[in-house]
Amino acid sequence: MLELGQTTTPTADVIKDTTDATFMADVVEASKEVPVIVDFWAEWCGPCKTLGPLLEAAVTAAKGKVRMVKLDIEKNQMIASQMQIQSIPTVYAFWQGQPVDGFQGAVAGSEIKDFVKRVSELGGDDGLSEAVEAAEAMLAEGAADDAAQTFAAILGEEPENAPAYGGLVRAHVAMGDLEQAEAILNGAPISISKSPELEAAFAQIELAKQAANAGPVAELQAAVEANPDDHQVRFDLAQALHASGDVQGAVDALLDLFKRDREWNEGAAKSQLFTIFDALKPTDPIVLNGRRKLSSMIFA
Repeated sequence: MLELGQTTTPTADVIKDTTDATFMADVVEASKEVPVIVDFWAEWCGPCKTLGPLLEAAVTAAKGKVRMVKLDIEKNQMIASQMQIQSIPTVYAFWQGQPVDGFQGAVAGSEIKDFVKRVSELGGDDGLSEAVEAAEAMLAEGAADDAAQTFAAILGEEPENAPAYGGLVRAHVAMGDLEQAEAILNGAPISISKSPELEAAFAQIELAKQAANAGPVAELQAAVEANPDDHQVRFDLAQALHASGDVQGAVDALLDLFKRDREWNEGAAKSQLFTIFDALKPTDPIVLNGRRKLSSMIFA
C-alpha cells in the first residue's frame, strides 16, 4: 500500500509569528520546501483583524501544503521597510525564496480561498498525482480492490481530488458493485460533481447497467442481417458488443444507426455514443475517430 502525504507539515508549524531576526528562516528558507504566505499586520489595523482569521482558516484547510507567517510591522520595521510595505493588510506569498504572489487590503473570503489554493499548488501535491497513476495502473491490471484502497487513501488526504474520486467509483464498477459505485458518485463534493472524471465514472456505471441486460451478440447480429431496418435490434447489438468488450464494434454499429436515422428514439444513437465517449479517455483513438465520424455526419 502506498504511503501518502508524508511531506505534510505538522499543524503546529503551519501558522506562526515571525520577527526581523527570524524572517529569513521562517519565510525565505522555509519557502524552499513549501510555499509560505506572509501576513503583514499591526494591532491598530481593523481590516487586519478581519483578514487574519480568514487567511488562517484557508491555510489550515490546506493541510500543510502551504504555511502562514504573521509579521507585526510595528514591532518589526526592518523587514516591512525592505519589503516596501506602505499599507496594511498586505499579504505576500513566497516560493523558492522569492515573493511570487500577493494582494493588498481586505478582500472577499472566496478570493482568499482562491489565493491560498493557488499558492498551495506551487509546491505540488505531495505525490498524490503519482499515487493516482499507480492506482490507475492497478485498475488496468485487474487489481480493482487494491486500486479502490489506494484511491480511498488519496481521498483521505484530499477529499476533492476528482481523478481519485472518479477512480474509486470505477474501481467499484470493475468489482461489479454498482450499488456502491452509485452511492459513492452521489456523495461526491459539489465542487467536483461536474468534473470530466466523475462524468466518466457516471458513464461507466450506465454502461455496466446496460451490460447486465445485454443479449447474445451472435443472435443480434443475425437479427440485424435478417432485417437491417430494425433500428432497435441494431441498438441492442451495439449494447451487446460493448458488453462483450468490443467497444469499436459498438461505436461502428451506433454510427451506422445514426446514419440510417439520426432522430430514431429521440436521438438514442447519438446519446449512446456520447456515453461511450465519456467513459473513455478523451485521447483514446476510438473517441477521436468516433467523434470525427459523428461530426462529419451531423454537419454533412
